[in-house]
Amino acid sequence: MRYTTPVAAALICSLPLAGGTRLAQAQDYPARAVRIVVPVTPGGGSDLFARVIARKLGESWGQSVIVENRPGGGAIIGSEYVARSAPDGYTLLLIASTHAINPSFYKKLPYDPIKDFAPVSLVGETPNILVVHPSLPVRTAADLIALAKKRPGELLFGSAGVGQTTHLAGELFKSMARINVVHVPYKGSGAAEIDLAGGHVHYILDSMPAAMPNVRAGKTRALASAGAKRSPTLPEVPTIAESGLPGYEFATWLGIVAPAATPPAVVSKLNSELARVMAQHDVKEVLFTQGAEPRTNTPQQFLAFMTAQIELFARIVAEAGIKPE
Repeated sequence: MRYTTPVAAALICSLPLAGGTRLAQAQDYPARAVRIVVPVTPGGGSDLFARVIARKLGESWGQSVIVENRPGGGAIIGSEYVARSAPDGYTLLLIASTHAINPSFYKKLPYDPIKDFAPVSLVGETPNILVVHPSLPVRTAADLIALAKKRPGELLFGSAGVGQTTHLAGELFKSMARINVVHVPYKGSGAAEIDLAGGHVHYILDSMPAAMPNVRAGKTRALASAGAKRSPTLPEVPTIAESGLPGYEFATWLGIVAPAATPPAVVSKLNSELARVMAQHDVKEVLFTQGAEPRTNTPQQFLAFMTAQIELFARIVAEAGIKPE
């Protein structure tokens, strides 16, 4: 004879109720304001994406969607804040490639970049672009590689700083092309672009938004895009892969994650909304003017993508001999 204690019976009876409650919460979501935390300062590409998404989601939901900048520590401060937030879908985090880079640059992070977050979706990417000073006698990526091999140890490539995407893009280019060039780190892309325009460094693999003002002004020359395909911002400029270095691809990506244990139904609803928003024509137009491209995927695909990116950056850092802090 099977005997069920009063406590066990109560637990059993509560299971359908709990499931129903979670489903109801997802159906009612969002019932109040949602925050998108951006772990960097206002004004950059991440901030632009967040504000475009926030405006569109707010219009759709009839709820306030607030962008909250929490910069500091190489995006660590804002990321930790979201990792420790309630897993209810009301505090989200806009992450960029830095999220996958930091595990290779810091011996101990205050969160796990995979386990402490629920991936929602990619939202877009900004291909890096290979730009040179106009005085350099090169017109293609192949020309630059050939010149670097003729002048080993002489060419200088700039970056926005050690560990930034511009640095790792340059290190990957250096490794795949098998060239001997010297890295010159700056405090931000702005400073690096100023020195490139002044001829103090020879080339940069910068983000499209940071590089385009000098390219349009004729102060620098765009040789090739680092994306998988040509950028709609500069359709006449070939990719690095098709103009001298097959297989090379590097882009700064952005995505949305929530705290781990966020209900799957809420994650699924967010994913569907982001796919709808990023496909809208006016959203694409705003992003294209910045050299950015919308891109979405499923939570499962985003998880696999982030895991692969962490492994890729770890390999680049190891091959470059960069030591974690």
